[in-house]
Amino acid sequence: MTPDATREHPDPLAAGQSPLVVDRQRIIHSAAFRRLQHKTQVFLAPQSDHFRTRLTHTLEVAHLARVLAAALQLNADLAEVVALAHDLGHPPFGHAGERALATCLRDHGGFEHNRHSLRIVEWLEHPYPEFRGLNLTYAVRECLAKHHTPYDRPGDHPLQDGRPPPPEGVVVDLADRLAFALHDVQDGLYAELLTVETLESLPLWRAAYEGPTGTEAWRGHLRPAIDRLQQRFIEDIVQTNAGATDSPPRLSPELTAQLNELEGFLREHVYHSPWLQQADAQACHILSAVFDAYVTHPNELPPRFRLRIAEHGLHCVVTDFVAGMTDRFCLEEHARLADL
Repeated sequence: MTPDATREHPDPLAAGQSPLVVDRQRIIHSAAFRRLQHKTQVFLAPQSDHFRTRLTHTLEVAHLARVLAAALQLNADLAEVVALAHDLGHPPFGHAGERALATCLRDHGGFEHNRHSLRIVEWLEHPYPEFRGLNLTYAVRECLAKHHTPYDRPGDHPLQDGRPPPPEGVVVDLADRLAFALHDVQDGLYAELLTVETLESLPLWRAAYEGPTGTEAWRGHLRPAIDRLQQRFIEDIVQTNAGATDSPPRLSPELTAQLNELEGFLREHVYHSPWLQQADAQACHILSAVFDAYVTHPNELPPRFRLRIAEHGLHCVVTDFVAGMTDRFCLEEHARLADL
């Protein structure tokens, strides 16, 4: 099926070009996309140059989504473009920052990063004088509005029309979930929150890892193991969906159970580890303090944001500014605003 390439606004700048090529160009040239390089994925970005950031996670999801879509004979360009945009709305400090913003906004509609991704591509980014936003195609915006994983529960949006998302959107959901788990195994090992010995409790890992245990030599065998895991998931999705033309792409029950087991293992040993819990608590405190400082002292906002308060309301404008921050800028603003 050809993706719906209609756009919300008349767009002479897109005329005569491939619609998804235009969308890809606008996303990767957006300020929100550039800022992902300094936003946390799981491990706080300033702690190491080697952990995933929100940008490298996005690129891994985009690659995997494209591979999966091609293997399923779907539109690989659409899957890639959706993946490139799927986390544009993430605030600083990863999911800890999202929880902090949701708490700050509990009496003002809450916060959900997928909903904010749509606000970015539909309004906040405005590189063209003819319209607000990036004016992406309907197909891309629909997939963003219906993006759904254990960590993604999109808020209300007109594009949530009760119909299932395009299959390419479901492919991005799968790619996001798989990339998240696989790269967190690698980062967890590098952070010394995991060991190859503890991973041996997982049948999924035992089937993929062929290196030694108990020594640093595992480092030279880690990437092949991750590649084998990824290929197993890809092959399972292709085999499970062979001949299925009217159902969304999915994993087999066996691999779904093993992925659930892996995610539970990561929650216990990585996400709920004392080290990450302490870092997340500090991040929540910093982001909340910055948010409250702007609400109390709106004159500290940049002039272009202050001008929007009358139309959009103070809490909405502060959210737009804070959610767009990188980790390091949020830390700098926390230090600057501390004495107010």
